[in-house]
This record gives sequence, C-alpha cells and structure tokens, in this order.
Amino acid sequence: MAVRAQAKYIRVAPRKAREVVDLIRGKSVAEARSTLFFANRNAARVVAMVLNSAVANAENNNALSADDLYVKEARVDEGPTLKRWQFRAMGRVNRIRKRSSHITIAVEQREVRS
Repeated sequence: MAVRAQAKYIRVAPRKAREVVDLIRGKSVAEARSTLFFANRNAARVVAMVLNSAVANAENNNALSADDLYVKEARVDEGPTLKRWQFRAMGRVNRIRKRSSHITIAVEQREVRS
C-alpha cells in the first residue's frame, strides 16, 4: 500500500521540478534523501520536504519503518500560471509567465523476497 504526500501551488516551474523528481524515482528513501541533499537545484529543497512528509505519513499513520521504504511514484503536475507584464520600449510589452507546480510523492514498503 503506497503512502503519499502532496504539495500544491509551489512556485517552481514544472519542467525544473521534473528534472529533480526524475533523480529519485524508484530509489530507497535514504538514497533519495542524499541525492536531493547534493542536487544543485532550487527545486530539490521542496521535493525533499515532500519526501520527508510522505515518510512521516508512512511512519505515523501506517506504522511502517523508514528503512524499508522506497519512492514508488514521484510526479510533478502543472499548477496555475501567473501572467505578468514587463514593459518595453516604444509602448510594447513582454509577457512573463510565472509557473507553479503540484508535486506528489508516494512511498511504499519494499517486499522481502525469501
């Protein structure tokens, strides 16, 4: 049974957050945490917070051990876009799109094979 956590309306572009999320998909929680710690991206901090929340949900609500968990699903969906304007010369404007993301991470207990 997968336990998940979600952060919505995060002010990180989905394309940039997907680059970080792709690094941790399928890894154990300990390995994913160290990967996010050393990832040189601003989105890594937010993804790490969502991962820690999913692990806390698994430990507190489902009595699972953090040592046995792995990242089953990691997904970044596009949130609403804020439209802003930057004024330019001769009465023109440039459109600025400030994108947001919904980040979802699901962790699950590894099955023990005997």
